[in-house]
Amino acid sequence: MTQIALAVALPVVAAVLIVAGGRTLVRGTRWLAVAGPLGALYVGTTALASSEQAAGSADAGPVAWLGTEAGGLAVGASVDALAAVMLIVVGVVASMVVVFSIGYMAEDRSQVRYFALLSAFSAAMSALVMSSTLLGLFVAWELVGACSYLLIGFWFTRPAAAAAAMKAFIVTRIGDVGLLLGIALLWRETGTLSFSGIEAALPDLAAPVVTAVALLVLMGAAGKSAQFPLHIWLPDAMEGPTPVSALIHAATMVAAGVFLVARMWSVFEAAEAARTVTLIIGTLTALGAATVAVTQTDIKKVLAYSTISQLGFMFAALGVGAWPAAMFHLTTHAAFKSLLFLASGSVIHGSGTQDLHEMGGLGRAMPLTAATWTVGVAALAGLPPLSGFFSKDGVLEAVWEHAPIAGGVLLLASALTAFYAARATRLAFTGEFRGSGHPHESPLVMTVPLVILALAAVGLGFAYEGFAELFDAEAGLSVPIAVTTTVIALLMGAIGWRVYAPGRPGDAGVRARLGVAWRWSAAAYGVDSLSMRAARGVRAGCAGLAERFDGGVIDRAVNGVASLTRWIGAQANAFQTGEGSAYAAFVGVGAILLVSLALWLGR
Repeated sequence: MTQIALAVALPVVAAVLIVAGGRTLVRGTRWLAVAGPLGALYVGTTALASSEQAAGSADAGPVAWLGTEAGGLAVGASVDALAAVMLIVVGVVASMVVVFSIGYMAEDRSQVRYFALLSAFSAAMSALVMSSTLLGLFVAWELVGACSYLLIGFWFTRPAAAAAAMKAFIVTRIGDVGLLLGIALLWRETGTLSFSGIEAALPDLAAPVVTAVALLVLMGAAGKSAQFPLHIWLPDAMEGPTPVSALIHAATMVAAGVFLVARMWSVFEAAEAARTVTLIIGTLTALGAATVAVTQTDIKKVLAYSTISQLGFMFAALGVGAWPAAMFHLTTHAAFKSLLFLASGSVIHGSGTQDLHEMGGLGRAMPLTAATWTVGVAALAGLPPLSGFFSKDGVLEAVWEHAPIAGGVLLLASALTAFYAARATRLAFTGEFRGSGHPHESPLVMTVPLVILALAAVGLGFAYEGFAELFDAEAGLSVPIAVTTTVIALLMGAIGWRVYAPGRPGDAGVRARLGVAWRWSAAAYGVDSLSMRAARGVRAGCAGLAERFDGGVIDRAVNGVASLTRWIGAQANAFQTGEGSAYAAFVGVGAILLVSLALWLGR
């Protein structure tokens, strides 16, 4: 077994052992789910520690998988700097999620299925980032989607969870159709699906073909990373267990779209139109999702729209060519957003509610959760010297330099980020508890992962220069932008803190001032409802068309053949008289016709 195989083999073996142990042994076997993330972390850190492996020489394959008339299709794995970074992200976040889940899911009767699925997801995600061919990446891409579907709908007896899982599956498959078409187009034009082969063949491809491939790949990336208009699945995905939200919908799976664009950067670099589309989509998503996050009352929905917005920042950076900046923001975001999701899980576990209006005063009841949450929101808001300050300012500087209008829009989205971060913190942790029950701090098995992720959210920013060196990029920050973003973040955070102080009107007062704007934001501008209405209309139209076509064409054709057969049979019955003389006459006439035909044909 090669070293690379550990990242996939360990979680697969763990999943099998967890299932084999069953419910009786799950309190012991569930710890095996940590093996997969630790394997990914080991492979990633080893690759970065070795300059030879970080250059891309650590590989397994390619191995022939499918044979075609045009040539063979192969799969393989390699660990370069990009894959190593993603493996470390997957390893750290997934291991913390597994440990946190041991406390969070302690009383759930379906722990066997839960921890086995976490292991399966870890294996699929590791295979995705290590794949050296588009074919292998697409297979792992779909396996990640399948695990996401099963984890979102983990509590499938709840209608909302089952519907959310189906919605996520269908919406992301829409994007995946584009990715599959892009893969097919590349295969037709280049005869290879290896990333190195594609890069080598690019100079010989026509510009329209390269642009088409880039746009199709972008479609798949936008679906997985919840970018407008394929973002509607992510807020509903919060129906799954909260640790799942931290793993899949904050740090790893939703980041796969950003990773895919970075992996296919040679294609996007040659397709300026596709980069422009990427910039527009990312910028609109960043601002739109930030405005929606301001009005949400479910703590997980706030974080969901925040995730969509931050992914928009990454896509905007990709759109201006700053993919190392996008990857660094992906890395820091994985730390502080997974921290925030797990902290929200601790809040839900301790207070028994997800509604911000039913919380309050949790800072006293849950001091460790409150402290780590504060670190997370400070990093999210981009306050120095936390990691979000370095990564977000890196994105803003790159976008501002190449597209000032988009940079201004992202600056506004950044300001709103600080506001809704302060709002959620104020509502949840200050004042008096407004819910029922007795809030309490979570056990150590849940709070220790929070502390570790908080340390990562604090310290990752200081790795900015080293991270940039991995990809031969510059790591400098613009002082004017850094000062501007810091002042705006502090100002907007202070406004949010004051507006939602105990005893003030809070949401009621802001809603009264904003009026219809608040209602539109709370309804996510109707994009979701419009999409679902359109989907229902298409389904009804297809059902009507199918009914008309099936009944009016297919059924009539089949019934017509049967009617014609019956009519011919009825006509033939007229000749069945039972009279020998009539039959003899028919035979005579037939014989004369056959002889005449033979003579005519033989002349």
